[in-house]
Amino acid sequence: MASSFSPIEQLQSPHESPDLAATTPNTLDLSSLPPIFVSDTHFDPTALHELEDSLVNSGAALTYDLNEAGIVISIVARKPRILFDLKARGVWTEEVVIGDESEVVGRDGKRVKLETETSRRREIVVIDDDHDDSSTASEGETEAEGVREIATSSRTPAKPARSTAEHDTPSCESLIRVVKVDWFEESKRAGLPLPLQRFLTYQGRRVAKSASVTPSTSNQTTPRKLTHFSKLSSQQRERRTSPTASILERAREDAPTHSPRTDRFGKRKFGQHISSSNGTASWEAGSQHQQHAHLLHKTTSEDASGVSSDLPEMPEWVKAGTKYACQRLTPAYSPNDTFISLLKKIKLARLLTNDEIGVRAYSTSIAALAAYPHKLSNPREILYLPGCDAKIANLYVEWSNTGTIKAVEDIEADEDLQVLRLFYEIWGVGATTAREFFYERGWRDLDDIVEHGWKTLSRVQQIGVKFYDEFLDLIPRAEVEGIAKVVHRHACKVRDDNVQSLVVGGYRRGKQASGDVDIIVSHPDEKKTLGLVGDIVASLEEEGWITHTLLLSLNSTNRGQETLPFRSGSGHGGHGFDTLDKALVVWQDPHWTDDDCDAASENLKTERDDKKNPNIHRRVDIIISPWRTVGCAVLGWSAGTTFERDLRRYAKDVKGWKFDSSGVRNRGNGEVVDLEGFHSYEGRYGKGRAETMLQAERRVFEGMGIEWREPGERCTG
Repeated sequence: MASSFSPIEQLQSPHESPDLAATTPNTLDLSSLPPIFVSDTHFDPTALHELEDSLVNSGAALTYDLNEAGIVISIVARKPRILFDLKARGVWTEEVVIGDESEVVGRDGKRVKLETETSRRREIVVIDDDHDDSSTASEGETEAEGVREIATSSRTPAKPARSTAEHDTPSCESLIRVVKVDWFEESKRAGLPLPLQRFLTYQGRRVAKSASVTPSTSNQTTPRKLTHFSKLSSQQRERRTSPTASILERAREDAPTHSPRTDRFGKRKFGQHISSSNGTASWEAGSQHQQHAHLLHKTTSEDASGVSSDLPEMPEWVKAGTKYACQRLTPAYSPNDTFISLLKKIKLARLLTNDEIGVRAYSTSIAALAAYPHKLSNPREILYLPGCDAKIANLYVEWSNTGTIKAVEDIEADEDLQVLRLFYEIWGVGATTAREFFYERGWRDLDDIVEHGWKTLSRVQQIGVKFYDEFLDLIPRAEVEGIAKVVHRHACKVRDDNVQSLVVGGYRRGKQASGDVDIIVSHPDEKKTLGLVGDIVASLEEEGWITHTLLLSLNSTNRGQETLPFRSGSGHGGHGFDTLDKALVVWQDPHWTDDDCDAASENLKTERDDKKNPNIHRRVDIIISPWRTVGCAVLGWSAGTTFERDLRRYAKDVKGWKFDSSGVRNRGNGEVVDLEGFHSYEGRYGKGRAETMLQAERRVFEGMGIEWREPGERCTG
């Protein structure tokens, strides 16, 4: 490296302003309660984010570290699943019953008495256990002012009665209470935090981690080894329990405790560092194992805007503080790809260990770095990028000085995390299911799945295991184009030559190889897209291109191809991924010769009959869009994940709309917003409906008020 930097301990964000943190007025004040963790199990992502925002607006100490939480808000009501969710996040508990549910331990370690139904006044009683005196805090109290205002007529309220069995009661600091979402909703309506008792689904005391679960070995024969599938070493396959602490356990040991230097999300405040108590590396913190320098002060070379004159000229989106990735140009290749690739490994580890907030934070930082046009040369550059903070700058400093990041090394060396990733890469297995396989069922490799749980898998998961290696083999662009031509030919065959189709996904963004093929099919005559996906699949199966049809969704057809209702229920035909008609299929080229079979590997020849097709299996998604919203479908399937996430956020925050692949609706009245000019009599373009899928997509950008970006400029990751 040309230069070396000292790690950053405290740096103030150049664009940080108290005004940016302004929140919607909210009479509910949760600032005295212990940190609150929101479980994402069964939560719609949009609803989850809205709940988190609402909690923050109410002053809650929202944390992404379950070990810090005293209250957990969860949709889950069944106790076994609650226990599983806690264990999956590294928290082991034993159930306890506490008599008085009106008290919890606040973030400052004091007991907070929640309002009871028999109380005559709206007040929060704060009991200082150290001094054994009491005071009441008014609803209007703010921590910043440090004001303790007595809300009752008496200045010396009576001390609460202590339970005679208090010495037998578990320490409240060790308790974790799981409550329904209704607790927060009803507390908002009441204007004060209600007692937890009526909303409690589980209450437990934290205990030491129990012995690791291993697969049952009773009445078993020697497991059949699937060497064609397993990516682990023989030592790892033989291992049934990890000899070292799990990644979650180590993360818990290294996690910073809540303090004035952490924000309400449990993360570091911008530019501040909290050192690890044990000095070990933590991929959560980034640079805890390093010696940190003092604050880097503003130099005389920095101009009036606060930007140092020795730094490159910041792009306009940085100067403007543009926070939405959909408003920035993000090319396929960045001058900082090497550093970004390391951050992506940390983000994946966050995903596998169920740190939803951490995943979003890293996604935001990665997207900003990917859009930055200059090769990084100074950590201060990072601090000017929206969504980046001193944590990312510290990681850059470490990488600049050492050529590596200790946090990434820890991730790659952790055997438990390797197993989680192995399961996660099975088609049909997400991060939650991967954790279930590992923690709940005790599986450690693909052999365990086949031997002990094959019948419990869904058909998609069984196919994912069966073709594990083949699905990990990326598809070259030429092969993607060949598959798309076949799909288009069969779509025309079952309808007519006016069918239009377009390959989307990573291929459209310019990737040289793709994990699967995503193709959108449409027709200007909307009657001809009704049920089209079923006809295409039947035709392809008849000709031998499809070996397995794993999903055939007619949600769009069943609701008359209308845009998904703003507030959709179970009867409205899908949500999110299932918005449009689609088919998820396993694809195999049916054309082969005896020479092809002879050229197949020994593994293939021993596993297949002599006359079995030796061609590789591929994953193909066929999506059908009605013409009226085909531009939304193309846009919704063509960009990187963070681009798509921020597009929905932009539509909600700036336009007051809800965007998905089926179209746009006004959040205020639920009406469809026609951005593509489908209804010519009310179209905004005066030229009637769009004539091509690409023209329709451009109209969506224009209607959103977003500058057009080529697909190769939407590569946020």
